[in-house]
Amino acid sequence: MDPPIPEAPDIRVRAAEPADMRLVADVMNQPRAVWGTLQTPFTPVAMREARFDATDQNNRLLVADVGERIVGMIGLHREPWHRRSHVAHLGMAVHDAHAGRGVGTALLAAVVDLAERWWNVRRLELNVYADNARAIALYERFGFEREGVHKAYAWRDGAYVDSLSMGRVRL
Repeated sequence: MDPPIPEAPDIRVRAAEPADMRLVADVMNQPRAVWGTLQTPFTPVAMREARFDATDQNNRLLVADVGERIVGMIGLHREPWHRRSHVAHLGMAVHDAHAGRGVGTALLAAVVDLAERWWNVRRLELNVYADNARAIALYERFGFEREGVHKAYAWRDGAYVDSLSMGRVRL
Protein backbone atom coordinates (compact mmCIF):
# COMPACT_ATOMS: atom_id res chain seq x y z
CA MET A 1 0.00 0.00 0.00
CA ASP A 2 1.27 3.46 -0.90
CA PRO A 3 1.93 6.07 1.77
CA PRO A 4 -0.77 8.74 1.73
CA ILE A 5 -0.19 11.96 -0.10
CA PRO A 6 1.01 14.42 2.56
CA GLU A 7 -1.49 16.70 4.27
CA ALA A 8 0.65 19.76 3.48
CA PRO A 9 -1.79 21.81 1.37
CA ASP A 10 0.94 24.26 0.40
CA ILE A 11 2.72 21.68 -1.80
CA ARG A 12 1.07 21.41 -5.21
CA VAL A 13 2.25 18.85 -7.79
CA ARG A 14 1.48 19.58 -11.43
CA ALA A 15 2.79 19.05 -14.94
CA ALA A 16 5.79 21.19 -15.81
CA GLU A 17 5.29 23.90 -18.40
CA PRO A 18 7.87 25.57 -20.68
CA ALA A 19 7.76 28.73 -18.57
CA ASP A 20 8.89 26.68 -15.53
CA MET A 21 12.33 25.86 -16.88
CA ARG A 22 14.04 28.88 -15.28
CA LEU A 23 12.79 27.74 -11.86
CA VAL A 24 13.59 24.09 -12.63
CA ALA A 25 17.14 25.16 -13.45
CA ASP A 26 17.32 26.91 -10.09
CA VAL A 27 16.33 23.67 -8.29
CA MET A 28 18.79 21.59 -10.30
CA ASN A 29 21.65 24.03 -9.68
CA GLN A 30 21.34 23.69 -5.89
CA PRO A 31 24.43 22.01 -4.40
CA ARG A 32 22.57 19.18 -2.62
CA ALA A 33 20.18 18.61 -5.54
CA VAL A 34 23.09 18.27 -7.98
CA TRP A 35 24.89 16.01 -5.49
CA GLY A 36 21.99 13.52 -5.59
CA THR A 37 21.57 13.35 -9.38
CA LEU A 38 23.53 12.68 -12.55
CA GLN A 39 23.23 16.37 -13.43
CA THR A 40 26.19 18.74 -13.34
CA PRO A 41 26.43 22.17 -11.69
CA PHE A 42 25.93 25.39 -13.62
CA THR A 43 23.58 23.98 -16.27
CA PRO A 44 22.05 26.97 -18.10
CA VAL A 45 18.33 27.53 -18.48
CA ALA A 46 18.61 27.16 -22.28
CA MET A 47 19.78 23.56 -21.90
CA ARG A 48 16.84 22.79 -19.58
CA GLU A 49 14.46 24.37 -22.09
CA ALA A 50 15.89 22.37 -24.99
CA ARG A 51 15.61 19.11 -23.07
CA PHE A 52 12.02 19.93 -22.06
CA ASP A 53 11.11 20.82 -25.66
CA ALA A 54 12.43 17.42 -26.83
CA THR A 55 10.13 15.37 -24.58
CA ASP A 56 7.53 13.03 -26.03
CA GLN A 57 4.50 11.06 -24.82
CA ASN A 58 6.75 8.54 -23.02
CA ASN A 59 8.22 11.20 -20.77
CA ARG A 60 6.60 13.44 -18.20
CA LEU A 61 8.07 16.08 -15.92
CA LEU A 62 6.13 17.02 -12.80
CA VAL A 63 7.01 19.90 -10.52
CA ALA A 64 6.12 20.68 -6.93
CA ASP A 65 5.43 24.27 -6.12
CA VAL A 66 4.85 26.19 -2.93
CA GLY A 67 3.09 29.37 -3.86
CA GLU A 68 4.71 30.46 -7.09
CA ARG A 69 8.09 28.85 -6.32
CA ILE A 70 9.08 25.49 -7.77
CA VAL A 71 10.72 23.47 -5.01
CA GLY A 72 11.13 20.07 -6.65
CA MET A 73 10.65 17.98 -9.74
CA ILE A 74 10.34 14.38 -10.83
CA GLY A 75 10.64 12.85 -14.27
CA LEU A 76 8.85 9.70 -15.40
CA HIS A 77 10.32 7.98 -18.45
CA ARG A 78 8.53 5.01 -20.01
CA GLU A 79 10.53 2.46 -21.96
CA PRO A 80 9.52 2.71 -25.64
CA TRP A 81 10.47 -0.82 -26.68
CA HIS A 82 7.64 -3.36 -26.86
CA ARG A 83 9.11 -5.96 -24.54
CA ARG A 84 9.83 -3.31 -21.85
CA SER A 85 6.81 -1.06 -22.38
CA HIS A 86 5.52 -2.09 -18.94
CA VAL A 87 8.55 -0.37 -17.34
CA ALA A 88 9.28 3.24 -16.48
CA HIS A 89 12.13 4.83 -14.60
CA LEU A 90 12.21 8.01 -12.61
CA GLY A 91 14.53 10.70 -11.37
CA MET A 92 13.82 13.36 -8.77
CA ALA A 93 15.36 16.45 -7.19
CA VAL A 94 14.24 18.75 -4.37
CA HIS A 95 15.43 22.30 -3.74
CA ASP A 96 18.00 22.31 -0.93
CA ALA A 97 15.93 24.71 1.21
CA HIS A 98 12.89 22.39 1.05
CA ALA A 99 14.51 19.01 1.67
CA GLY A 100 12.83 16.99 4.41
CA ARG A 101 9.56 18.95 4.21
CA GLY A 102 7.37 16.48 2.30
CA VAL A 103 8.19 17.64 -1.23
CA GLY A 104 9.79 14.31 -2.22
CA THR A 105 6.86 12.39 -0.75
CA ALA A 106 4.35 14.51 -2.69
CA LEU A 107 6.28 14.13 -5.95
CA LEU A 108 6.77 10.38 -5.57
CA ALA A 109 3.11 9.81 -4.65
CA ALA A 110 2.01 11.72 -7.76
CA VAL A 111 4.36 9.92 -10.13
CA VAL A 112 3.51 6.45 -8.76
CA ASP A 113 -0.18 7.29 -9.23
CA LEU A 114 0.43 8.51 -12.80
CA ALA A 115 2.56 5.49 -13.69
CA GLU A 116 0.34 2.79 -12.26
CA ARG A 117 -3.20 4.16 -12.58
CA TRP A 118 -2.88 6.04 -15.87
CA TRP A 119 0.06 4.62 -17.83
CA ASN A 120 -0.46 1.00 -16.65
CA VAL A 121 3.20 0.70 -15.69
CA ARG A 122 3.91 -2.53 -13.83
CA ARG A 123 7.55 -1.92 -12.94
CA LEU A 124 9.13 1.32 -11.76
CA GLU A 125 12.92 1.54 -11.67
CA LEU A 126 15.40 4.05 -10.31
CA ASN A 127 19.04 4.42 -9.40
CA VAL A 128 20.09 6.25 -6.27
CA TYR A 129 23.55 6.95 -4.93
CA ALA A 130 24.37 4.43 -2.22
CA ASP A 131 25.25 7.21 0.26
CA ASN A 132 21.92 9.05 -0.14
CA ALA A 133 20.22 7.58 2.93
CA ARG A 134 17.32 10.06 2.96
CA ALA A 135 16.31 9.24 -0.63
CA ILE A 136 16.72 5.49 -0.11
CA ALA A 137 14.44 5.63 2.94
CA LEU A 138 11.81 7.54 0.95
CA TYR A 139 11.88 5.04 -1.92
CA GLU A 140 11.62 2.11 0.48
CA ARG A 141 8.54 3.70 2.12
CA PHE A 142 6.94 3.57 -1.33
CA GLY A 143 7.71 -0.12 -1.77
CA PHE A 144 10.89 0.12 -3.83
CA GLU A 145 13.31 -2.69 -3.10
CA ARG A 146 17.08 -2.77 -3.43
CA GLU A 147 17.99 -4.93 -6.41
CA GLY A 148 21.72 -4.44 -6.85
CA VAL A 149 24.78 -2.25 -6.52
CA HIS A 150 26.66 -0.55 -9.36
CA LYS A 151 30.25 -0.04 -8.23
CA ALA A 152 31.88 3.26 -9.30
CA TYR A 153 28.62 4.15 -11.05
CA ALA A 154 29.29 7.86 -11.50
CA TRP A 155 31.90 10.55 -10.97
CA ARG A 156 30.65 13.04 -8.37
CA ASP A 157 32.48 15.87 -6.69
CA GLY A 158 35.94 14.47 -7.39
CA ALA A 159 35.33 10.79 -6.62
CA TYR A 160 33.50 7.74 -7.92
CA VAL A 161 30.29 6.84 -6.10
CA ASP A 162 28.29 3.60 -6.03
CA SER A 163 24.62 3.45 -6.95
CA LEU A 164 21.77 1.19 -5.89
CA SER A 165 19.28 -0.13 -8.40
CA MET A 166 15.81 -0.11 -6.89
CA GLY A 167 12.55 -1.39 -8.29
CA ARG A 168 8.86 -1.47 -7.46
CA VAL A 169 6.73 -4.12 -9.13
CA ARG A 170 2.94 -3.98 -9.19
CA LEU A 171 1.59 -7.49 -9.49
